[in-house]
Amino acid sequence: MPAPINPPPHWNGPTAGQSPGVPPKPTWNPSTPGVFPRLRPTIRIRLTLLYGGMFLIAGMLLLAIIYLLAARAMQDGTTMPIQIIEGRVQATSDTCLVPISEATTGSQLNDAVHECLRQQRAQALDSLLKRSLVALLGLAVAAFALGYLMAGRVLSPLGRITRTARQVAGSDLHRRIELDGPDDELKELSDTFDDMLDRLDRAFTAQQRFVANASHELRTPLAINRTLLEVQLSDPDASPELQQLAKTLLATNERSEQLVEGLLLLARSENEIVDRRPVDLSEAASHAVEQVRPEAEERGVEVRGVRQPVYVQSNGVLLERIALNLVQNAVRYNVPEAGWVAVSTAARPGQAVLTVENTGPQVPAYEVDNLFEPFRRLRTERTGSDKGVGLGLSIVRSVVRAHGGTITAAPRPDGGLRIDVALPV
Repeated sequence: MPAPINPPPHWNGPTAGQSPGVPPKPTWNPSTPGVFPRLRPTIRIRLTLLYGGMFLIAGMLLLAIIYLLAARAMQDGTTMPIQIIEGRVQATSDTCLVPISEATTGSQLNDAVHECLRQQRAQALDSLLKRSLVALLGLAVAAFALGYLMAGRVLSPLGRITRTARQVAGSDLHRRIELDGPDDELKELSDTFDDMLDRLDRAFTAQQRFVANASHELRTPLAINRTLLEVQLSDPDASPELQQLAKTLLATNERSEQLVEGLLLLARSENEIVDRRPVDLSEAASHAVEQVRPEAEERGVEVRGVRQPVYVQSNGVLLERIALNLVQNAVRYNVPEAGWVAVSTAARPGQAVLTVENTGPQVPAYEVDNLFEPFRRLRTERTGSDKGVGLGLSIVRSVVRAHGGTITAAPRPDGGLRIDVALPV
């Protein structure tokens, strides 16, 4: 039996135990042909050259300044304190006093001159030190200012990347950085970011196309079933058993339609709202209250609250959907008798707040976050409940996030919930 042939070190094909359909993992990363890695204009090399050059220039300037100051100090420190004019010795220094008289001997005059020169050198060195410190301080300020400007220029591509990322965060996935310049780390980062945006753009486009197709494919058969069941219910010759079966199937079909609409709305509401216009939050809340009022009267729930006019930049349909889902949940999950729901709107600094508060069963604090998950209800209730399909609060949270707002919920001491929706104005 021949021995197996080992693959070469650079082999990229599937290995033993690896599925043929899985793309192989690369074992090596060849460098760009014709470019030496150490000679690339990387950020490290550019910063090294920049700050090294600035340090060299600053050192040369400081050396020149010190040279000039030292020359001035030597001139001041070596000035003779006496002069011989017409054969007579005269003192010329203001720094020290040289005793000159007929009684002054030569040794006394030499000692006085040496002491005067020593005092002049000390004074010149002290002046040199003070002026050097002033020059150093001025160069330090200039170096910091120039370094700040140079660092801002080198890091300016990061600002461009950040601005593009913020625009992409606003659901503008068609934006690209397209950074020009040397092939350095920032160029690699921008190119990688552009590739990621391309993939995200394709993924979101595919998601939107899927939602549109699913909307059509799922609604059509349900609409046909509803029509057939309504025709059967309108038949006067149908037996009571068939009528009851048709009513049951019609209710099930209606529930399926609500589930499909909720899932599609949940999928569409994940993205940030682009088409915004001023909408009165109190008006949207009032419309939602009017839609739910017949159901509230049937269940014996009083709907009240003060709604102050406050405008937000939003989509009116989605804003009304937020209020409608909250009010419907507050009415349906209430006490059997003497229940109430308070729907109010108010303005805060930079925010518009919608508050929905209701009576109802006791809600444990640890269960509040679970209520915003899809198909989750309080305690054991799930999709078998007749109060909804379990997507109301999930849709509200997604729409609120798409508006850039926040939603908080807290249990009331007497039972029920208080939910606050804060939207930026």
